[in-house]
Amino acid sequence: MYDDADLLPLSALQHLAFCERQCGLIHLEQAWNENALTAYGRILHHRADRHGKETRRGVRTEFAVAIASRRLGLFGKADAVEFPASGPCPVEYKRGKAKAHDADRVQLAAQAICLEEMTGAAIPEAALWYGATRQRETVPIDDVLRRRVEELAAQLHAMMDDAVTPPPRKGPHCKACSMRGLCLPDIFRGDGSQGTKSAVRYLGQMRRDRDHEQEDAP
Repeated sequence: MYDDADLLPLSALQHLAFCERQCGLIHLEQAWNENALTAYGRILHHRADRHGKETRRGVRTEFAVAIASRRLGLFGKADAVEFPASGPCPVEYKRGKAKAHDADRVQLAAQAICLEEMTGAAIPEAALWYGATRQRETVPIDDVLRRRVEELAAQLHAMMDDAVTPPPRKGPHCKACSMRGLCLPDIFRGDGSQGTKSAVRYLGQMRRDRDHEQEDAP
């Protein structure tokens, strides 16, 4: 069990599931860049992050619910928690659409585990709502997903204890990442080690881009 002072943000688990380096840059180095996608996501969460509750069709929903798990060492907020007759069901609001990676499902499962610890109720499923498709996806909180959450929670605590940001590992996930300009994945090899030739090419491209900007300036 973790003490209150040792609890880590649940959002960091989602960042870690997406990219170790992104997680380190944000939660160790306190770095952040915003692009159009993250701005839209922030607006969407701002709309969802309203305290209070409502009842529709006999189902009570509470918003911006504070949650925590001392077993996993995590704390955060659930965008919404529905309370049907079958028991609590966390609902997480996301921009875009369902993704191939499991970062959103990891975050949602962690919320469910937190709520189970707080309420004593079993939560077999939860839900993701995507802004682009305006569709709701039911996510089974099965044993495989639970183990994934537990492994990532342990990895997150180890990373924060070591206070070492992982090196870049370039991949498809880099394409739309708002942290690309701070991460600099193009100057590292695929194994995370720095490549001199890649660094030279990267710096050369930066100079060319700067020259073009100066030529185009009024």
